[in-house]
Amino acid sequence: MIIDLKKYINSYTDSSPLVVFRVLFGVLMFFSIVRFWWNGWIETVYIEPVLHFKYYGFEWVKSLNEWNYLLFALCAVTSILITIGYKYKISIILFFLSFGYIELIDKTTYLNHYYFVSIISFILIFVPANCKFSVDSFRKKIEYEKVPIWTIDVIKVILFIVYFYAGLAKINSDWLIRAMPLSIWLTGKYDLPIIGFLMDQKWVAYAMSWCGMVYDLLIGFFLFSKKYRNAAFLFVVIFHLMTAIFFPSIGMFPYIMITSTIIFLDKKVHLTIIRYINKIFFISSKNKILTTYKAKNISVYILSVFLLIQILLPFRYMLYGGELFWNEEGYRFSWRVMLMEKAGHTTFTVIDKNSDKRIMVQNDKFLTTFQEKQMSFQPDMILEYAHFLGDFYKKKGFANPSVFADSYVTLNKRISTRFIEKDFDLLSTKDSFLKKKWIIPIKDEIKGF
Repeated sequence: MIIDLKKYINSYTDSSPLVVFRVLFGVLMFFSIVRFWWNGWIETVYIEPVLHFKYYGFEWVKSLNEWNYLLFALCAVTSILITIGYKYKISIILFFLSFGYIELIDKTTYLNHYYFVSIISFILIFVPANCKFSVDSFRKKIEYEKVPIWTIDVIKVILFIVYFYAGLAKINSDWLIRAMPLSIWLTGKYDLPIIGFLMDQKWVAYAMSWCGMVYDLLIGFFLFSKKYRNAAFLFVVIFHLMTAIFFPSIGMFPYIMITSTIIFLDKKVHLTIIRYINKIFFISSKNKILTTYKAKNISVYILSVFLLIQILLPFRYMLYGGELFWNEEGYRFSWRVMLMEKAGHTTFTVIDKNSDKRIMVQNDKFLTTFQEKQMSFQPDMILEYAHFLGDFYKKKGFANPSVFADSYVTLNKRISTRFIEKDFDLLSTKDSFLKKKWIIPIKDEIKGF
């Protein structure tokens, strides 16, 4: 086994797939940043809110206010530099740090594809994606035709994890037996041309639920197969384009997955893409061609540990027990994509235990509409908001404040039920990785992974 592993680490393959991945990743990131800026979301998401919800352990990450524009500009510039392969190592590190900082400012905006971008940009720090067809290679007048095979496979494995874990998550009774939440979402798509009249048919929701589960579970295996990978890629394109049509609110995710999956295709495809770009931009190269790029062993060790974390992290929910979709302990970073329709209504009462003075909080005084919507059914955000309120009203004269939440939540069309213990003082506990015992368990069970 050790001999085989050493042989694998010292195996080489054509560098074109890695190079094309770098170019497409950089282009897509640039347009994603421009799209975010163009829609005014920098202002509404990262500057205007009074409160930004933090990831546990990253409370020190603060909004830079108007300087957030500079942070996004850095992301945009470095994405261009990544595309052209100029000062690649510095550019990808700066992109990873700036993009990661942006995502850590407020967890209200958490999306699986933002997490995916963070993971990929971290991996790209340790692989030679600028080994050819880059400004760096032109300046050094050196190109590498071959790279260690693991530098490409590590990206393929991450894509496999995303798909396969998304498929595992869909093996649950709500998704397969009740066709939830697609039964809710599809009925609102009646205005789609040609197929709109089918959207209120129950069988359509069931068909899409089951097909989605099968697709996610198996597509990774077919992409790894030389015999079926072209057909599998066609399914990837069809699946994600349909997703973009049915659910435009998910933004860039379908296009990120389509372009990323190109890395599975034969090197001939990537060489054709490179030649096509050459023709458009009249790029010519007289670089010295070297056979192989020798990677550092430290990169292998770092990415091996990183992959192990990615394999294990989605299963941390098993440490908590209870219904994952309800308490959401271990839900983030586990590739559970579009699995639930959850909504809540949560109001807060702040009481001064010394004077019995009390006040009913108007959430819109402190939160944006989107923040209030997300906070109302996510327990860690409810707790963080309660502590914010405690600090705020303590400055307003509440000598010994307590904060209580009156919270009701509905999950996948179930009857709205109480979510948080009404008489529990949220200031008596702090956020941690421990189980939140003040969440009232749901009187139902969603069977599955």
